[in-house]
Amino acid sequence: MIQVTDLNKSFGKLEVLKGVSFSINRPGVFAVLGHNGSGKTTLLKTILGMVIPNNGELQVNGAAIKRSWEYRKDIAYLPQIARFPENLTVNELIKMILDIRNRKGREVELIQRFGLEKFLDKKLSDLSGGTRQKVNIVLAFMFDANICIMDEPTAGLDPVALIELKKLIEEEREKGKTILITTHIMSLVEEVAEEIIFLLDGKIHFQGTLEEMQKQTNEKDLEHAIAAMLVPNGTHNH
Repeated sequence: MIQVTDLNKSFGKLEVLKGVSFSINRPGVFAVLGHNGSGKTTLLKTILGMVIPNNGELQVNGAAIKRSWEYRKDIAYLPQIARFPENLTVNELIKMILDIRNRKGREVELIQRFGLEKFLDKKLSDLSGGTRQKVNIVLAFMFDANICIMDEPTAGLDPVALIELKKLIEEEREKGKTILITTHIMSLVEEVAEEIIFLLDGKIHFQGTLEEMQKQTNEKDLEHAIAAMLVPNGTHNH
């Protein structure tokens, strides 16, 4: 599915990824965690081909992605901040993405699911942050992609929309999809993630299940387990 080998990325003098290696070779929900500046978004954008690494190897579905773009057809992406032309209406944006992808989508079902019917003719500039995020979720799940990458998907969502998003993630997982999520909402990770990839200072500090992390840190919940991993001179190398 996804194989990352010795990935390095610097922006000028700032080294963001320092020899990151991990593999995801089964369907499921994987949470990529780490504090701000740990390299999470850079890692996801490298998998998407939006950031070119200084060196290292990246394979998606068994094929190296260097100078390739075809593989992206099988990836759905929900960015942390999606930027679209502000003067487009929600309907125009959805139609534009459908035209670009040239594939049939399931936008009608998702629009109803997230209660967006009354916003379809509104311009993006007139929407609240939470409503924009619902539109972004529709765009990300509109096509039947086998890999879904979500960067802070819960931003601005109300409790009802958050429940719908969790259900949607669960349904996609049951279809055999591979889902990568970054989030600061630990309860979301505890509810949906099967495996955690924990980045610390540009390196993989831990990869394993929530239970393994709890056992290793001797903590009962994820927040405390991660806090324990951040303690300097800890013995929590994996």
